[in-house]
Amino acid sequence: MIDIDAHAAPVPDRNRLLPGIPIHDSVDLQGLASGFDTLALLAALRRQPSPAEDDSTLRVRTPSGGLHVWYLNPHPAIRFRCSTGSSAKTALAWQVDVRADGGYIVAPTTRTTQGTYRPEGTSRLPAPLPEWLGEELVRTGHMIQRPAVRSRPVVPRRRSHGTKSGGQRVLDPLLMNVAECAATPEGAAFTEKLNKAAYTAGGLAAAGHLDEHTARTLLLEAAAAARPWQSTRNERIIDDALAAGSARPLHLEGRS
Repeated sequence: MIDIDAHAAPVPDRNRLLPGIPIHDSVDLQGLASGFDTLALLAALRRQPSPAEDDSTLRVRTPSGGLHVWYLNPHPAIRFRCSTGSSAKTALAWQVDVRADGGYIVAPTTRTTQGTYRPEGTSRLPAPLPEWLGEELVRTGHMIQRPAVRSRPVVPRRRSHGTKSGGQRVLDPLLMNVAECAATPEGAAFTEKLNKAAYTAGGLAAAGHLDEHTARTLLLEAAAAARPWQSTRNERIIDDALAAGSARPLHLEGRS
């Protein structure tokens, strides 16, 4: 759950508003006063709508004027830790808390001495966590359990039309490099490794050493083993690199 606060407090330096993201001096921060503003700023930088405005999921207005935005984790194997928006080590944004594994959440319609937690909008069930927001939780150190590392991507042994074992031998270690990024949630050069594997696969397919459909399936499996929370982005990287690679056929020595 994303817990957006609206507490009256001094606004910190611009470099502390979004952990890990420097905010250029050209960005006008006049009027910024709460977690609603910092979350909207983060969403705008990612070219996404703010979760505070997400009417597809359960949102609950708190007695203090904040907002709880509920999401369902679409990847149960991945667990996220709690944090507070004032934390210097792990935070999503200033005055934006994360309630997840090990934390507690106040249910909607709960009455307290401060007031009632009231559902907002028409949605009454949590929607799946947006992919971009899951990536931000990983980037800011909220992931506490990584997906298991697969020993190696599955590569078909039987030849099919247009598929040659030489092409598979070239692609196989590149697929393993991608899948093994599961051991490191960031800083593993995952995008570069996936791009290289897909570009190579495109060139091999264009030269007749691989079946492109089979190669794409293997690339998706390897990417999902390492970064299951960004499936849409994985597909975009793979498809773009396959297309780029197909423009430059990769001929193997000793093969036509």
